[in-house]
Amino acid sequence: MKPKTQRHAEATGDSSARERILKTAEQIFAEMGFEGTSLRQVAVNSDVPVALVSYHFKNKLGLYREVFRARDPNTNAQRLAGLALAEMEDNRERRLEMIIKAALMPMLSLRKIEGSANFGVLLAREATDPRSAERGIIKEMFDPAATATIKALKGALPGRSEAEIVWAFQMMIGTMLYIMADGGRAKHLSGGVCDPEDVEGTMRLILPLLLHGMRGPEF
Repeated sequence: MKPKTQRHAEATGDSSARERILKTAEQIFAEMGFEGTSLRQVAVNSDVPVALVSYHFKNKLGLYREVFRARDPNTNAQRLAGLALAEMEDNRERRLEMIIKAALMPMLSLRKIEGSANFGVLLAREATDPRSAERGIIKEMFDPAATATIKALKGALPGRSEAEIVWAFQMMIGTMLYIMADGGRAKHLSGGVCDPEDVEGTMRLILPLLLHGMRGPEF
């Protein structure tokens, strides 16, 4: 029989093994989607027993949800804080700019973290997956900030209808997701001028486009 300490280590794993599982899972989920990924795939590629994956995360959905939690621990708080600052701005034009930055910058800045391109692909997958609602990840982790952003947009764009505000929000988030998931196409098409890794430079270019689209000729 194995020593008790060895059995305990094998049963629980260490923090490095858990982080390795999450990193591997993020990559496979991004490539294969939720339905196309198995715990066995993740375990084999993480070089750990399947039982260890189950110990830490219980099941595939538990692992999937934890991938989102691990990659996005503070961005929602940053977005809500940015929206709160925007609400304090009296100038509507400046307020709209601050709202867009509050919604996009924390998420786009994830590109600066090594390996986060996988998360961008994964988030884009989950946001557009017809079965996403069953998992509830977008609703739980992202809808509170979305609701707050839509409310802020209504205050900054009082002449716009409910439909226009929501589509403006969707346009903004769609742009964000595309940039987060970009695997090099923008760089290729622009001859290197457009680089999603350059978050500040990207924001300088897309902000006027988003502002113009939301304001319209009657702003």
